[in-house]
Amino acid sequence: MASHTSISASWSKNLRHLGRRGASPGGTSGAGCASPGVGAGPKHGLVFVDRLLVTLVHLRTRLTHTALGVIYKVGSSTIGRAIAEIRPLLAERGFAVPQRPGLRLRTFEDVFAYAEAENVTPRIDGMETQVRRPKAGRPGRRRAFVSGKRRQNTIRTTTISDGQGRTLLSGVVRPGRMHDQSAMRTEGIAEQFRRRPRVKAEVDDGYRGLASEFPEQVSAPPRKPRSLDDDNSPLTERYGWREMKRRQSSRRIYVEHANAEYRRWRPLQRYTGRRETYGETHRTVAALVSDRAARRPTRRKPSTELVLVRPTAC
Repeated sequence: MASHTSISASWSKNLRHLGRRGASPGGTSGAGCASPGVGAGPKHGLVFVDRLLVTLVHLRTRLTHTALGVIYKVGSSTIGRAIAEIRPLLAERGFAVPQRPGLRLRTFEDVFAYAEAENVTPRIDGMETQVRRPKAGRPGRRRAFVSGKRRQNTIRTTTISDGQGRTLLSGVVRPGRMHDQSAMRTEGIAEQFRRRPRVKAEVDDGYRGLASEFPEQVSAPPRKPRSLDDDNSPLTERYGWREMKRRQSSRRIYVEHANAEYRRWRPLQRYTGRRETYGETHRTVAALVSDRAARRPTRRKPSTELVLVRPTAC
């Protein structure tokens, strides 16, 4: 996780930028009024550490601004301003890399470069979160955000994890009506497979088109043979297909574990805020989850190769 000092430095830099905004070289603002002196303007009722804690508590439990204001003995507007200032700083940090404390992943290019260099097989999956229905008269009220799968107003995101459920990237917000395969084209993931032919990935049925385009790189659940539609089909074929599907699912399931970790945070169970801020909130939560997951030790798969205990004479 990014250090407390780095987040504090970014916050202080933003405050200095806001203090200089609007002031002219002559010492007056653009409106012709004298620029405020040092110490003027609204006072921040919370120090930086308290602002960070308020943001984390709000993201974890979804406590209202009023309730947090009562706890810290400040107004709800102060809580809202603190969250609005700290949340972007947490969202822009990127995602932690296992066993690489100083490295952060922020784009699909970073993830695929890391996967190719470290011989990691990414697991790719989508995630849907229910959001509020747009108000009457606003675009997207009828169909744009209505998911064909859940029949609700949702927002979709793409999650990429490694073979142990540790988040490598999560985000890329899109309306709930957009299919996972369409998102692959618009997000540029298919282009990354063309650029890095050595990277292999595990996906579910939603990305079957991607597996058809890159059969040597992308593994999707096997299609059900037409011969199994007949009740008189051999049991060996039926059990063989089920076993292949089970094995592929067991290799891919780790990305579902990563998505389940996000659901422990109340805003991502059902988002009741403005849809415009969902992407920032999702990236913040996913980055925090990746910080914790990156500290989990890497499990090495034991070798099945037979090794002689002592040399034997031939």
